[in-house]
Amino acid sequence: MSRFSEEIRIIPKAAWTIAVLLYLCFIALAWFVFIPRDENLKGWPLLGLVVFAGVIPLFLAIYVLLVGYVNADARRRGMRRVLWTLLAIFVPNAIGFILYFIMRDPLLRPCPACGHTASSGYAFCPKCGTALSHACPECRSAVQPEWSHCVKCGAHLVVYSRQRG
Repeated sequence: MSRFSEEIRIIPKAAWTIAVLLYLCFIALAWFVFIPRDENLKGWPLLGLVVFAGVIPLFLAIYVLLVGYVNADARRRGMRRVLWTLLAIFVPNAIGFILYFIMRDPLLRPCPACGHTASSGYAFCPKCGTALSHACPECRSAVQPEWSHCVKCGAHLVVYSRQRG
């Protein structure tokens, strides 16, 4: 299964339902209200009418699916999902979506011992205390294996990487 199909699967069924219903309603509205009543649209070729009635509402459906994705993804990442959903909806010109994708937190990862989800910045599981990553011996904050000093307290870290020669 590809990463894209995995990401599509997190969109809630309610968002899919709303998107499909809006799409069908706007197609019906275009074919039965706009096109018969507008003299300019009656002269358009059939392909132009199909594009007008089918493609334009597709953008609205994609917008609804994006809002559903932001909501579900923010929940999955442990972020404030209502806040991010409202920002995605009300900040104009898709800037809310762009901000979300730039500022979103990393995915939560499960603890190998108890299965409780924790942020990737945690050195220890908040539920059972199992080590999730390398930790500074002084302040116990999470550190990267290749660092020589802790970024929070400045303590010297023992580097266990092999030297190539």
